[in-house]
Amino acid sequence: MLLAAAAGTVAVVLLGYGFDVLKRTEFSTVDTRFDIRGTRKPPRELVFVKIDDETFNDLNTTFPLPRQLHAKVIDRLKADGARAIAYDVQFTEPSSDPNADDALIQSVRDAGNVVLATTEVDSKGKTKIFGGADGLAYSKAVPSDSLFPNDPGGVFRRTEFRIDGLTTFPLAAAGVFRGRRIDPPGGASAWIDFAGPPGTVKSISFGKVEQGRFPKGMFKDKLVVVGASAPSLQDLHPTSTTGDNPMPGPEIQANAADTALRGFPLSGAPGVIDVALIVLLGVAAPLLALRMAAPKAVLITIGLVALFLVAAQLLFNGGTIVKVVYPLVAAGLSAAATVILYAISAAFERERARDAFARFVPESVVGQVLDQADGVRLGGVRADSTVLFSDLRGFTSFAEPLEPDQVISILNRYLTAMSDAILDNGGTLVAYMGDGIMAVFGAPLRQDDHADRALAASEDMLGRFDEFNEWLRAEGLGEGFKMGIGLNSGPVMSGNVGSERRLEYTAIGDTTNTAARLEGMTKGTPWQLYLADSTRESLQRPREDLEAVGEFEVRGREAKIRLWTLPGTRHREPAAAPAAAVPEVTG
Repeated sequence: MLLAAAAGTVAVVLLGYGFDVLKRTEFSTVDTRFDIRGTRKPPRELVFVKIDDETFNDLNTTFPLPRQLHAKVIDRLKADGARAIAYDVQFTEPSSDPNADDALIQSVRDAGNVVLATTEVDSKGKTKIFGGADGLAYSKAVPSDSLFPNDPGGVFRRTEFRIDGLTTFPLAAAGVFRGRRIDPPGGASAWIDFAGPPGTVKSISFGKVEQGRFPKGMFKDKLVVVGASAPSLQDLHPTSTTGDNPMPGPEIQANAADTALRGFPLSGAPGVIDVALIVLLGVAAPLLALRMAAPKAVLITIGLVALFLVAAQLLFNGGTIVKVVYPLVAAGLSAAATVILYAISAAFERERARDAFARFVPESVVGQVLDQADGVRLGGVRADSTVLFSDLRGFTSFAEPLEPDQVISILNRYLTAMSDAILDNGGTLVAYMGDGIMAVFGAPLRQDDHADRALAASEDMLGRFDEFNEWLRAEGLGEGFKMGIGLNSGPVMSGNVGSERRLEYTAIGDTTNTAARLEGMTKGTPWQLYLADSTRESLQRPREDLEAVGEFEVRGREAKIRLWTLPGTRHREPAAAPAAAVPEVTG
């Protein structure tokens, strides 16, 4: 399921990447990267002459400005040594003053380095600047298209190279400034590498230039962009660096021209890089979850995402724009799928564990056991516990003449009674071994009074066993049986053993082996219960009625063990003394 989640996530995100469904969001991350990078030094080769409100006040005029004012500004710029004059004002219609029009055309011709803008271009790249072909040819101006491609939300982030066969304003201005053609990179457009927010490009009011109020040499060897910045002229636009403060169109042109002059340093990464990043982050969480717990895999994935974001910013600072949103979406979807699958599998695992432990421990404590355990894959847990073994005497020979279904019915009746006694006292049923039972108290659920519970369960078992024998006699099935119970306390290693296909809960160790042998030692004795001295010492509520049986050797142990019993557990038909029988018990 994890592999399927990884493959599905990557496929969905790559499909979205192919159709660019998150284009607007992706572009917004570019704006964020500009913010993080911060403002660069203003371009040294550019000056923005802005037609602002101060211009209208200084020149006591309104827009459109008289063309003789434009002519005078061009003359002053040329005289101060401007290498290129890029005029982002459209002169496609004659004004009311033909003499002013002629003066402007002559100034443009005399300057010999003027780029003029227009938004009106026919399909053949022709314009109506200065009335059309003749006027434009006489002026020797370089015509250009001043439109920008609109990204979603009307944001200006890129500049095109040609529109309707006409070179765009920034590329034309950069070409005139360099004195040669600027070869753009592949594709139809490029990212504008903005120097910063509005006002970053060095600027001066148009009115001051017209009046000659500027330092001599201010425009020497500069690319001068002239255009509107007054809010009333409605040439303000959002860009990658504007935030809530839109940038004047001519300043956007200046940033785009500077980008061209610097060889278009900001470019998108190859598509194969974007695809690789989508795949890498899309498969990270699921593949990691194959080797470790899902929460840890998700945390590592979050770390990878953080490293990716840092790397993406560093690459941006170096001039490469990698897609960010699509890899992030891939990482987020795959991490969410991993967590969901983990939660679902954990829920199934818990139910599986509940079903498994419900066979061993009382239903009322199953939840508590699961809280302390790690599902059915519970590892070995070492705890002080009391182990109980019980067995029927003579049941095999008793069962031989009976029908199998009758034998099973009798055995089930016996095991049910004994199991209820164990579970009612908080014990854990470990295994049925024919007519034998193994149980443990104090594992997997820790119980400080495990010895008291085991002894109480033993008494309860013997009481129910008497009722079972009475039922056998009433059914004419003989005089009943004798039962042997062995109790021993100490450290026990408990947990699941087996394989993923079949698991069994068990308790192992010397404590368990000794308990099994104590049960076997009750054979041939009048006693049905032996408990080791370790169990007596572990009782939190000491029993004054415990009776010492003696010290006995137990196979597998060097030291003798002192055994105890309860007088009420003596079988009604005395058998040989316990000292005469120390049987071989296989456990």
